[in-house]
Amino acid sequence: MLQSVVRSGARKIAPVAMGAMALGSALFSVPPVAAGVVFHPGFSDIQLVKAGEVPPTQAQCNAIKRRCFNPTAEQNSYNLTPLLASGHQGQGQTIIIVDAFGSETMRHDLKVFNNAFGLPHMCGEEGTPAGCSGPTFSEFQQGNTATNPTPGQENRSAWAIEVALDVEWAHSMAPMANILLVTTPTAETLGVQGFPDFFKAEATVIAQHRGSVITQSFASTEEAFNGGTAALQNLRFAFQAAQANHVTVFASSGDFGSAGVLKTPVNVGGTLLPSPAVWWPASDPLVTGVGGTYECTDATTGLTVDSVSPPVNCQAHPGVREVGWIDAGGGFSHVFNKPSFQTNLPAGSTAIGAMRGVPDIGLQASSRTGVLIYITNPGYSTNVNDTGWYVIGGTSSSSPQWAGLIAVANEMNSGHQLGYINPALYALASNPATYASDFYDVTTGNNAAFDPPVAGYKATTGWDPVTGLGTPNAANLLPDLIAYVNSH
Repeated sequence: MLQSVVRSGARKIAPVAMGAMALGSALFSVPPVAAGVVFHPGFSDIQLVKAGEVPPTQAQCNAIKRRCFNPTAEQNSYNLTPLLASGHQGQGQTIIIVDAFGSETMRHDLKVFNNAFGLPHMCGEEGTPAGCSGPTFSEFQQGNTATNPTPGQENRSAWAIEVALDVEWAHSMAPMANILLVTTPTAETLGVQGFPDFFKAEATVIAQHRGSVITQSFASTEEAFNGGTAALQNLRFAFQAAQANHVTVFASSGDFGSAGVLKTPVNVGGTLLPSPAVWWPASDPLVTGVGGTYECTDATTGLTVDSVSPPVNCQAHPGVREVGWIDAGGGFSHVFNKPSFQTNLPAGSTAIGAMRGVPDIGLQASSRTGVLIYITNPGYSTNVNDTGWYVIGGTSSSSPQWAGLIAVANEMNSGHQLGYINPALYALASNPATYASDFYDVTTGNNAAFDPPVAGYKATTGWDPVTGLGTPNAANLLPDLIAYVNSH
């Protein structure tokens, strides 16, 4: 998720011209559903590595103190490759990606990305021949979704970066699944728009049975809603529809660590809440919240742990495959009670009290161990002026990749949708044998990005408020998920 703030040594909030994360205000008085709540794209950091259509080398990434994951390395790292090699690549499934505005160059950029990494081309890419029979890329546009810069707070061009990340990396994990990009015409509330636009669009495509899994890379601190619960509860209709229609819903947990942020005062980038907070919709029990890690495997192959290459976050933990990302959103809801599926946790877990724990699961998120995207959409601001290959991070990298995994699982299940998977995830994790087989338990790191003044949480054995139950060992987890859902 794209952060609207940068962290100084004093941990102050400062605006970034690139755009803002999903900030909101608790200081408004108008009654509309989500008045005052503003959401923005959900990536945390982006850095140009190389111009042109040829991807950068790891040496070029290491030179800027990062490692850059390609699709093959990511598939290997999370042990998805055996499933892909056996022909399970998400055929017949559709991943729904929900973003504001879109990207005018996504069809071109997707073609270049697929050429670079040998991924299947999609019908709907630039230059697709008539009679194309592969997976499809299509768009469901709501109103004016142009990314041309406009006056005001909306940073339309920043959303194009989010779109590239979501589309290219959902496709990387489920190469034969269809992708439906749902775009809405505003990222601001503008009275009653914004969040309601997103969820109306989601409810529409759910009712039309246009996809089996949804990924959302946007969020707002729970406290940013007027009065907290009422406005937020009025926006849950899409998630209720998803559960009824066996559609799996993922959301990024946020990129402010354990902290929450209010929109006001706008001219200084908002207000940091003094106590830990979590971000919605990842905090919703009907949604699977996805936290984040530093991914310390080999970024070229993904097959081994690499504690030598940058960044320092991996070098400081020899032999550790993943470290809890300091900016990964997580903690305990102030709105939702602890759901029944969080009653039984793996041994050694951080305790979950009376309120919902966030996130449920994790995946690579830090831009220091980021994924590569290709983008040529014009109109960027500040440090994103060039076109080409970027390394990018944020829990909005985690969410679309998990969506790809479930698209593969649905295809493995003869096209029968797994739907609401939270109970199954925790049931598998509560069994020591399946937990050890199906998850990589992340036990180092923390999300104390603003400590002080906001206390963070540590990654611990079992569930924790940084990486949830951990990251997936896909070749083991997906068959077990299928078996559990089909038997319950």
